[in-house]
Amino acid sequence: MPTRDSIIQAADTLFYERGFEHTSFADIADAVKISRGNFYYHFKAKDEILAAVIALREERTRAMLQQWETEGKSPAERVCLFGELLVRNQTQIMRHGCPVGSLSTELAKLRHPGRSEANAILGLFRVWLREQFQEMGREADADALALHLLARSQGVAVLAQSLRSKEFVQHEVDLMSAWVASCAA
Repeated sequence: MPTRDSIIQAADTLFYERGFEHTSFADIADAVKISRGNFYYHFKAKDEILAAVIALREERTRAMLQQWETEGKSPAERVCLFGELLVRNQTQIMRHGCPVGSLSTELAKLRHPGRSEANAILGLFRVWLREQFQEMGREADADALALHLLARSQGVAVLAQSLRSKEFVQHEVDLMSAWVASCAA
């Protein structure tokens, strides 16, 4: 893997595990095992790394949404794949929260200029969920339903991190799936 990509991957992990503000250039350079001079060759400022991490997360999100489009046979099945993401990633979520939501929240608290780019990833989920609800015949309230599910999933991620309970996560995802089925009926 090229050094630049290794730096971005390490920064992505560290921003998720420690937070953007609590991750230094030195932390990232140590994780990649490169000198700070080599590090600065690729990134002159922390905001440049942040932009690269957000771009990576956006790329991954788009790929995941595309995968769900092919995996789910119906819009309701596809929306349930969104909920099941909480179960698949519950160990990491219980430790560090949602990678998208936690970065968006941190950047908002810092009033960081990169917050709109981080929020755009949440926007990708919102648009995709809205499209799924529209396909279920819920054109009039599709956006409200999408926001409700997005908010609920973020709430589950916050409580999962606080409670550290796999049973809680599974129960909430089951309730979300039942709710999605009721929306499709």
